[in-house]
Amino acid sequence: MAIVQHAARVAATLAAIIRTRLKLAAVEMEEESLRYLTYLGLAMLALLLLFVGLVLLVFLVIVIFWDTHRIGAIAISSTVFIVAAIATLVGVRASFRNKPKLLSFTMDELSKDLDALQHLAQRESEQP
Repeated sequence: MAIVQHAARVAATLAAIIRTRLKLAAVEMEEESLRYLTYLGLAMLALLLLFVGLVLLVFLVIVIFWDTHRIGAIAISSTVFIVAAIATLVGVRASFRNKPKLLSFTMDELSKDLDALQHLAQRESEQP
């Protein structure tokens, strides 16, 4: 009878561990999907800024042959948009390189659980 109760407790503990790890995996997957959505949004913003910068640069080339006062404003505007696009792309790239591995926290927790179970099994086998 004691063996059955012990086995039931072990099974309940393992089920609780698995449930907790699955919840952690679900949270990590959700965070990862939000991270990729952020990357996509920032990349689209960078492309829009780059497009506006290029249009203004073309406009600058057209206007360069007109009067002299409009050129400075257009040059500054296009430079601001191009620099903003480059800064955004550099930020996305850095953020993408520094992201954690997919399910890394779940794998760490599972490793800890496995080590604890192996330690427990080793202690049990050493007892007479």
